[in-house]
Amino acid sequence: MKGYLILDFSINDFGRFKEYIDKIPEYIEKHGGRYIVQGSQPEIMEGDWSPERVVVLEFPSTSKAKEFLEDPDAQGLFSIRHNATTSKLILAEGC
Repeated sequence: MKGYLILDFSINDFGRFKEYIDKIPEYIEKHGGRYIVQGSQPEIMEGDWSPERVVVLEFPSTSKAKEFLEDPDAQGLFSIRHNATTSKLILAEGC
């Protein structure tokens, strides 16, 4: 089953976040992932969830998505995202 990482975020420091934007695709690809949605501004259709921006990444499996998140070489970039944005991240298994 495919694994999907869904990121809900707002950017607090674009200057710092730019490095993450430029370098993270290499790590996504390294783990077999690809962008399904890349930083789009969503249209709220129901409920009180109001993310500023959303990213959806598709991986061949949930284990590959977890390998991406645990990649020691990407931890510095994740630190940049954590410090330059306010974010929430979930992993969902596809059908």
